[in-house]
Amino acid sequence: MWLDGGRVKPGAVPRAAAHDVDMQHSTHSARSGMRVLETAVYRGPHPYGSRPMVRVRIALGELEQWPSDRLPGFAERLSELLPGLATHGCSLGRPGGFLERLTDGTWLGHVVEHAAIELRRMVGARVTRGKTRSVRGEPGVYDALFAYEDAEVGLAAGAVALRLVSSLLPDPLSRFDAGRLRMPEAAPDDGPIPGLTALRTLAAGRRLGPTTASLVDAARRRGIPVHLTGDGSLVRLGYGVNQRWVRASMTDATSHLAVQLAGDKQRTRRALAAAGLPVPAGEVVANVEDAIAAAERIGGAVVLKPLDGNHGRGVSVGLFGDEEVRRGFDLASRHARRVIVERFVAGRDYRALVVGGRLVAVAERRPARVLGDGVHTIDQLVEIANADPRRGEGHALALTRIRLDEESDLVLATQGLERASIPPAGSVVLLHRTANLSTGGDAIDRTDEVHPRNVVVFERAARAIGLDIAGIDIMCPDLSQPLDEVGGAILEVNAAPGFRMHLTPSGGTPRDVARPVIDMLYPRGTSSLIPVIGVTGTNGKSTSVRMIAHIFASSGKHVGMTTTSGIYIDGERIAKVDASGPRSAHRVLDDPAVEVAVLEVARGGLLREGLAVPRLDVGVLLNVSADHLGIGGVHTLKQLARVKSVVVRAVRRDGLSVLNADDPLVVPLAEVAGGRIGWVTLSPLSPWLLGRLQQGELVAALEGGTLVIHDGPGRRHELMPVSQLPAALGGVAAFNVQNALAAAAAAFARGIPPSHIADALGSFDSSFAQNPGRLNITRAPGFTTIVDYGHNPAALTALGETLAAMRDDHERLIGVVSTPGDRRDEDILEVGRIAAGIFDVLIFRERPDGRGRAAGGVVALLQEGARAGGAPDDAIHIMLDEHAAMELALRAACERDLVVLLPTDVDGTWQQVQEFAQDRAAARMAEADPPASTEPAHA
Repeated sequence: MWLDGGRVKPGAVPRAAAHDVDMQHSTHSARSGMRVLETAVYRGPHPYGSRPMVRVRIALGELEQWPSDRLPGFAERLSELLPGLATHGCSLGRPGGFLERLTDGTWLGHVVEHAAIELRRMVGARVTRGKTRSVRGEPGVYDALFAYEDAEVGLAAGAVALRLVSSLLPDPLSRFDAGRLRMPEAAPDDGPIPGLTALRTLAAGRRLGPTTASLVDAARRRGIPVHLTGDGSLVRLGYGVNQRWVRASMTDATSHLAVQLAGDKQRTRRALAAAGLPVPAGEVVANVEDAIAAAERIGGAVVLKPLDGNHGRGVSVGLFGDEEVRRGFDLASRHARRVIVERFVAGRDYRALVVGGRLVAVAERRPARVLGDGVHTIDQLVEIANADPRRGEGHALALTRIRLDEESDLVLATQGLERASIPPAGSVVLLHRTANLSTGGDAIDRTDEVHPRNVVVFERAARAIGLDIAGIDIMCPDLSQPLDEVGGAILEVNAAPGFRMHLTPSGGTPRDVARPVIDMLYPRGTSSLIPVIGVTGTNGKSTSVRMIAHIFASSGKHVGMTTTSGIYIDGERIAKVDASGPRSAHRVLDDPAVEVAVLEVARGGLLREGLAVPRLDVGVLLNVSADHLGIGGVHTLKQLARVKSVVVRAVRRDGLSVLNADDPLVVPLAEVAGGRIGWVTLSPLSPWLLGRLQQGELVAALEGGTLVIHDGPGRRHELMPVSQLPAALGGVAAFNVQNALAAAAAAFARGIPPSHIADALGSFDSSFAQNPGRLNITRAPGFTTIVDYGHNPAALTALGETLAAMRDDHERLIGVVSTPGDRRDEDILEVGRIAAGIFDVLIFRERPDGRGRAAGGVVALLQEGARAGGAPDDAIHIMLDEHAAMELALRAACERDLVVLLPTDVDGTWQQVQEFAQDRAAARMAEADPPASTEPAHA
């Protein structure tokens, strides 16, 4: 059974036979309904696409026999609950397309996808893309995928959608198992969609504020990577050495001293006055008596406000007389111990935004108000105003909900009104004196009306305080006239000004004020990126990553690297973990010293979370062979190749995709790879490859024992003889020749000269220090030991070819062999069979975790495979414990034996080998030079 985006294919299900059942009287198991098998959140390119998406894998169970058209009333009821589904085009590409599919018949996994998309739209999401795919090899199992802005909200929407769709089914089909998918709690006000209230609350709590959201959008439009830290409005832009930080409208370049200066309104006024800028006269007081005295000295109407307040809290304007000053001081002193008393400047309230020393927007702010209609009270008019969908709590929406408070009562009293009053139709009722959006005010854009001399004043004010982003508050009758001519003044200069009034003004032209901030952080021509190189394949990933990193480090770059051995910055391991997934990659990309990132990309990480980055500069696909089949929905080599192809699909247009020309599963992936194509081959250049060269592609090849790069037609660069490549062991380790060619192609694509590449590869060997667990050779007294991580058939085969070239120098080959328990039986049997053809003595062990198999299960299959491969029983030994198995092999070694250890614990095994070699050397020395006898002589 298969489908494309939920479209039922002809012949996919024998419909007549499948539905000759009375649904109301059929009997089903407890798992008749849907069941969530797993979820995944993809933050970068992944096997299902390139967009960030949430994936929910659903098993339909008995519902596989019930498409939507065979469920009485289902389509109608779903359409009533989610009327927005009428706008979904689905694969038909027109509004109403999905409803047509729903009526004609589609599987419920596809329905869950569209329900989740619509629920997310209902709570404010802007992305609406999705897809549903059947899981090959698993009938009745579907992946429902949908794009997201916030992963937590996306997963929660999937859970609500699952519950909603199930609730529309008759028992027992309505039963469902959410698995590990967290279900939002239902609430009494949910109505017929349980969990909707919780979903709305979650979405509102995780929604970015308007300032942060605008900066994120502006950065993404520039192609700048954005990392949301989860810490409120703190956002990291870019990678590595080119990263920048913003928190709302403060940047990593915002001066802390300037912020402190702006926060002290008295010092701000002094600094502005010293710069010759217009400011109102004022004083700082600590008690009400001093406030009254200061007001008398200033004369006329005054303003009282906290010394270090914000958002208009505690501000009273236009105060006359001792009693009003007392009330103003009481209000201001609730927010600060010291209060400013300053001359009231008549006029309109303006906010100017200066970014990087340039004025970018000006808005006129108006106090909260309502318009009388002669019918409703002021309380009712406020309630009506707050019903505007543009109004919300705090700064989340374009406008803030109006709140009536003590100050509102005073303002109403000056107009001869109270909350219960019914103002005449058409009358404007002021509710606050200050024109702050946070108290329910609104804003009108006035950017194009500002007089040129005022532009200079505002820009000078920002420089006087030292802020890279400044919000300047001005009171002035008319900004189209110079301030000094109309009696205007600068009241405050604010750090971290909000952008909301400029982005979504109530009137006038919206201004993209975030773009100038991003341009200030990243002036045109500067990069937010660092070179990022991803390496994947079944075998050779770690070695190739280390070779590439070594080449760049040798050229003077600070390199971050991830491998299965850990996370490395400038060659130092900062975390000992299997670091082949995207989370480890972000540790490298987050490091402010890293100039180049080289990332090992494993199959598991691609299936779980996708790539760590949207685009790669170089993608390397080394090979594809049988490993991990049967895991994560990947059952065939072609499916595995498609998963690994994500790495080359993600290469940017001006990048390079490096492919193995000797692997028939890799070659076809050139059709989907991004950027320029580069080939790696150990074979003589075929006519086909020569043709690719003529098309301008790159080829890294082994020619006559020399590593060579062909940079398109007629440009041939000799790197080095293979005999000078230490990791190749004189050429017998062919897989390391191939790894070196891939590394050379990747480095060459990033501008490293061929001579530097050759020098670096010439200083890279297979030592434990440079390449732990990959063909590490130790010469113990009397015999040789190799520690290698090979654990699948292809790796063991390649290792066997190398060992065959070394056999003449050794009497016996002793091998300690294992493979993970989550591999298919046939793969484990194959490892045993291959091992039998390589080693004279076999010791089979198991991995500590078993990976789903009972103790002894893996070694039993290995033993069976070895016997099938011709190994006699007396050559096969079983030792389940890893440390004990290694010890047995080392102690069994005789003169000129070669002991090959394939460990899980690479570090532990290497230490064990070193300690054994030291003990053996000490014993040999003791035998050669026995201590003098201490027995007394006898006559």
